[in-house]
Amino acid sequence: MFRPPAAGAPVGRQECARILFDEFRELSATFALYGPYRPLIGRMINHMQYGNGMPFRDALLDQALKAHILNDKTVNSSLLKIRSALDENIDRVNGYFPNDKLYRIREIILEGRLPKFDRLQDNFNGMGITVHDTWATHITIKSLHIENGGYRVAVNYKVQDHFGLDTEDILKFKFNQFRFFASGLYCSAITSLVLSRL
Repeated sequence: MFRPPAAGAPVGRQECARILFDEFRELSATFALYGPYRPLIGRMINHMQYGNGMPFRDALLDQALKAHILNDKTVNSSLLKIRSALDENIDRVNGYFPNDKLYRIREIILEGRLPKFDRLQDNFNGMGITVHDTWATHITIKSLHIENGGYRVAVNYKVQDHFGLDTEDILKFKFNQFRFFASGLYCSAITSLVLSRL
């Protein structure tokens, strides 16, 4: 629980950091009200406080990414865009994907929307505060097997984000109206989410 020091008492650097992180943990509860991802923000804050700059990884983050990608049925879904590019360009008669059509996969992904946790429910399930946006997304087609007029594809997503809000984020009304974000806690530490073999 957040406990400020007695009024007027000097506070050292370590104590100041502890107070800031405790307040951060307490205020984060407002943005993680329900669902399986609720504990993630607490784990992430603990990692940022004690992880010595190491990237934050958690199986629950990977699970959230997988659910997000598989459940995205919008026309801009990156996974559906990949499937569309494969459907349109696979040579089913000869059973291969033409090399001269590889550019189309990249193009169609760029036309779509990469996975982000900025949906309405993410404001309350803990994902909007843990990974509200993404910093980098690397999508790789690990394998493509074409046979009998159909295909199987293994797609790998590697997503990274920074912890906290950078200057661009904090200037947005969505964030600067809340005391939680006013602390200015920002670390350039990386949050990694990996989804293999979709």
